[in-house]
Amino acid sequence: MEYLLQGFLQGFRLLFSGDPEAYSAIWATVYASTLSMTCSMALGVPLGFLLGYKKFPGKKVVRTIVDTLLSFPTVVIGLVVYAFLTRNGPLGGTGLLFTIPGMAIGQALLGLPIIVAMTANAVESLDKRLPMTLITLGATPTQMMWATVLEARYSIMLAAMAAYGRIVSEVGISMMVGGNIKWHTRTITTAIALETGKGEFAVGIALGMVLLTVALLVNIGAVGLKKRAVQ
Repeated sequence: MEYLLQGFLQGFRLLFSGDPEAYSAIWATVYASTLSMTCSMALGVPLGFLLGYKKFPGKKVVRTIVDTLLSFPTVVIGLVVYAFLTRNGPLGGTGLLFTIPGMAIGQALLGLPIIVAMTANAVESLDKRLPMTLITLGATPTQMMWATVLEARYSIMLAAMAAYGRIVSEVGISMMVGGNIKWHTRTITTAIALETGKGEFAVGIALGMVLLTVALLVNIGAVGLKKRAVQ
């Protein structure tokens, strides 16, 4: 127990003393997750709306694929993105491998199915009379989409928080696509894995506390959004 206590105390000291290595990993995590969430939301909300609102041939197949991707292993996503971004890959000339934007691409692919699936569920669970009411009021297709999204806003925000929780805590994509480069692409999760393996338990504890704080805030927000959605 003394070993753990000392690790926590040193971890607190590192955080409150502004340790540059620890805060570099925190900044890389915030930067990559913000980019990936922006992409996931921009693509996922419209796609989820179409999946939940429209009827088209093969919809069940598409829904099954989306639901399957919810549990897609992060290392497999990292492998696929790495294959595309590596020098011999189709996108090798972009220079995105071992960069934060490159990591964000993989993380966006991780969060996208969550946004799509949960947005589709939110749209499908709305009052069935809503589309007819909007048509009666003379709403255009674009206005219908925005009105429907507005009605499902709390559920969509919950989807965003669920996606963010998975993105910020993943390791495989960050390690494979980012390369875990110190001061550049090293994130909280990859830093925890590396520093703990090196015996730097205090650094791992410090970053672990940051990650737990993020998870706690996400969960508190999710509970609040669920209550609002129910009301």
